[in-house]
Amino acid sequence: MVIYRDDRALVSELAFQRYAIVTPHANQSNTSLFIVISGGGYVQVGEERTRVNHGEAVVWPPGLVHGAYTDGTEMRAIIVELISEGPPTEISGVAADAEVDSGGAAAPSASSPTPAEGTLADRAITREEYDSNEGEPW
Repeated sequence: MVIYRDDRALVSELAFQRYAIVTPHANQSNTSLFIVISGGGYVQVGEERTRVNHGEAVVWPPGLVHGAYTDGTEMRAIIVELISEGPPTEISGVAADAEVDSGGAAAPSASSPTPAEGTLADRAITREEYDSNEGEPW
């Protein structure tokens, strides 16, 4: 559902059911912010994949493959797509037209790249969050 749209930003809300996926894709000119507002799931930035929970956000830089999915849980997220400077190009982000079939990173540490460089920040994984037997859908 599109919440807000102008020539600078597109804001949408996504409601993921169990085992939902936003197929990995890349926006050619726009940076997107993926903000989890309830539940949790998994995100991809480039070749990295990690779990996200409510209250966490991930930056999806332009030109870098990114996606999100849920396992046996539901997740709601706000997508803020920042429209690049200059003449508007195709709005091709998750909120506008990505395929949804049926979802983190904490603030970067001094030793990790910033999210704008296209990597996920370091984050301790706890047993409650991750089960290596779960696997990944892609």
